[in-house]
Amino acid sequence: MSRLPKALQNLSLPVIASPMFIVSNPKMVIEQCKAGVVGSMPALNARPASQLDEWLHEITETLAAWNKAHPDHPAAPFAINQIVHKSNDRLDHDMAMVTKYKVPIIISSLGARTDVNDVVHSYGGVVLHDIINNSFARKAIEKGADGLIAVAAGAGGHAGIKSPFALIQEIRTWFDGPLALSGAIATGGAVLAAQAMGADFAYIGSAFIATHEARATDAYKQAIVECNSDDIVYSSLFTGVLGNYLKPSIRAAGLDPDNLPLGDKSTMNFGGDDPNSRGKAWKDIWGCGQGIGAVTEITSVAQLVARLQREYLETRERLLGQAGFVTVS
Repeated sequence: MSRLPKALQNLSLPVIASPMFIVSNPKMVIEQCKAGVVGSMPALNARPASQLDEWLHEITETLAAWNKAHPDHPAAPFAINQIVHKSNDRLDHDMAMVTKYKVPIIISSLGARTDVNDVVHSYGGVVLHDIINNSFARKAIEKGADGLIAVAAGAGGHAGIKSPFALIQEIRTWFDGPLALSGAIATGGAVLAAQAMGADFAYIGSAFIATHEARATDAYKQAIVECNSDDIVYSSLFTGVLGNYLKPSIRAAGLDPDNLPLGDKSTMNFGGDDPNSRGKAWKDIWGCGQGIGAVTEITSVAQLVARLQREYLETRERLLGQAGFVTVS
């Protein structure tokens, strides 16, 4: 087990819920944290920018009240995702907001930046940076990130192409800090498998789309339930960066998911409230990972986390039993 900062210790389940564009919202984050896993959302989901102040106030006040009322079952900490790419013209504003509320965990994406890490460290926060290969992982740690999120093949949204086995084992040859694994994880058994490979946490996104709290359309949620890995396409068209998306949403946009043109990374745009931004143009394209075959119903966040916990414990008990060990409760 690696060195873990206090904010990432004592979770009910070793899971960080990934921040999802449009879908994640304060209600979802709060319920994830109350269920004992790290809840998260992108700062850019708050639009206009002034809404981020309101949302962070809601999250911090609600979780503080929960902790006061449930001292024996405190909420997990929450995280805010910051897109640190130069196209995000809101970054300075949003970093001021996370500093104001001393957000416990920042998930940085699309570029590692020392200045961002320094701001978070100034108030005692933790920075986890998402990466798709070992080279980017080294750069992130060199620039001051505290931990890594290894985005392997099969992850929803922006995803890499590396096998999780290869990616985790390469990182663990030199890094003993916090490490989460992302990519097609939607069962408690898969959470345990991530730990067996050397990760500290599973990073789960797509399964949370099919929850009542998710800010997703009913059609999006139902597609998560009905589709499987055969319905995922890997494309750079929508943001300029390669990612995984649901074919039904691509067809609904009038495109052939099996014959998509390449995206232009030079025009990549994720930031601000520009109504003409690429993110706005493709807001109805549904990001999704390959693990959704395990999602069979629309449920609440609490029920989903309870299922993952049950499967995690059942799988661990079964494997220990097969190995000839006797467990003591």
